[in-house]
Amino acid sequence: MDYKAIYKEWLSNPYFDEATKEELRAIADNENEIKERFYKDLEFGTAGLRGVIGAGINRMNIYVVRRATQGLANYIIKQDGQGKGVAIAYDSRRMSPEFAEEAALTLAANGIKAYKFESLRPTPELSFAVRELGCVAGINITASHNPPEYNGYKVYWEDGAQFTPPHDKGVTEEVLAITDLSSVKTITREEAEAAGKYEIIGQAIDDKFIGHVMAQVVNQDAIYSMQKDIRIVYTPLHGTGNLPARRALKELGFENVYVVKEQELPDGEFPTVSYPNPEAAEAFALGLKLAKEVNADLVLATDPDADRLGVYVKDTKSGEYIPLTGNMSGSLLCDYVLSQKQAADKIPADGQVVKSIVTTNLVDAVAANYGCELVEVLTGFKFIGQQILKNEHTGHGTYLFGLEESYGCLIGTYARDKDAISATVALCEAAAYYKTKNMTLWDAMLAMYEKYGYYKDAVKSIELKGIEGLAKIQEILETLRNNTPETIGSYKVISARDYKLDTIKDMATGEVKPTGLPASNVLYYDLNDGAWLCVRPSGTEPKVKFYYGIKGTSLEDADAKSAALGEEVLAMINKML
Repeated sequence: MDYKAIYKEWLSNPYFDEATKEELRAIADNENEIKERFYKDLEFGTAGLRGVIGAGINRMNIYVVRRATQGLANYIIKQDGQGKGVAIAYDSRRMSPEFAEEAALTLAANGIKAYKFESLRPTPELSFAVRELGCVAGINITASHNPPEYNGYKVYWEDGAQFTPPHDKGVTEEVLAITDLSSVKTITREEAEAAGKYEIIGQAIDDKFIGHVMAQVVNQDAIYSMQKDIRIVYTPLHGTGNLPARRALKELGFENVYVVKEQELPDGEFPTVSYPNPEAAEAFALGLKLAKEVNADLVLATDPDADRLGVYVKDTKSGEYIPLTGNMSGSLLCDYVLSQKQAADKIPADGQVVKSIVTTNLVDAVAANYGCELVEVLTGFKFIGQQILKNEHTGHGTYLFGLEESYGCLIGTYARDKDAISATVALCEAAAYYKTKNMTLWDAMLAMYEKYGYYKDAVKSIELKGIEGLAKIQEILETLRNNTPETIGSYKVISARDYKLDTIKDMATGEVKPTGLPASNVLYYDLNDGAWLCVRPSGTEPKVKFYYGIKGTSLEDADAKSAALGEEVLAMINKML
């Protein structure tokens, strides 16, 4: 059916509730809005299903959630996994509790037990729960750091990571095979409970999860020695991090933790920010105000599902608070954790650091310094989780640290997704350790730059919404794919990687070798002087992203080189628009 026919079906079919029909009647005269809502199904990207809340097959609503869950259930049954159950978590967003309930009831209607958290929980705890409960899969209702009008549906497999091939393709095929939404199974909660297919979970999982987070501490003595001196400002940005982050910090001994009151409680409207992204400066406005009042050493912000962590650290020389990008904080934590493990002689011969291909090359230098193998994976933390699973299956490789540039990292293997609760604890621990050395975290960052080089990384994003935008994004990728640039600004292209075609081409010799990674619509250019550029469509937003990095000889040199390359990247983008 075309989009008009599907629209009419939603208006006439008694399966859809009256509130949904009323919403759709209100757009009867808006042809473009009808088209946007019904021209395609919401697609699974690097983070699963994500979209604007509303009626339609290209929106997030109970019918799309039921359909996704029915497809997941069909796949689980084909994999003979229905006896294991599925864990379900949700965040503070609009409709999150309702979507979680609908998912649980569809699973129960298919004879699969749903373990649903009693209230909102962080993403990493859902990842942990999947493995802890021996589930075949997990569902997390969240749109991470997107604006309030969004929600999403992340699928996890039994290893605790977001699903990867072949399971992502298998589930997607099952979902797309469901063309009649009214054929999706569901039952009442009373029926689900009576059948033993619906169980509420909570504190027991919380306790075990926090125990694993605390077990990642590598220098408890540093915390004890500075627990009265370190001052921490924390904001959960109206999301799920408030209780677990504060609990972990308190149980480890930190005594001066100040929470931003205006952002403390869950609120899906995110009233204090335009969108709850710890990468954005505005998310820190209230935290920085409080930090100056209490003379904090660092300011931390977790996103609504508490998998990403943003941080500002105090520079005692200037008295200012300096933001650390995800590349900076991740590299700083990696260096700290490995230094402490090395001091305790706990770095194994097959130790690994795992990063995504768009993450800073600074971490490559850190890994090399501690004799660890550096493993690159595609963008999406699920591929880092996949590497952990590969290590377990092959018996080779001991995972020590994993990170991606988008403000996410994981220290242990208790979870298989990035964990901002653990990162919060680790950064506070690192701050305590460096304070014993009369250093701030900013001092530690500068020391790293002096040791490894002044790496600076950035990203330019171009938002292209709607049908036309999606086509333009593909056009940009194909234009670059078919016309590999010899230079990018003042830099020479040394080699070109095409992850869709699985090729790495040496531009000087013409030699071609495989990337060794799964197919993905990503282009990567290695440039001279340690610079690089990577182009990929966002997996969660209607954007095409241009990631780039340089290596400088000082902060000033790095800033200048990064700004220049950024301008050159923008010029390159504008030519293609």
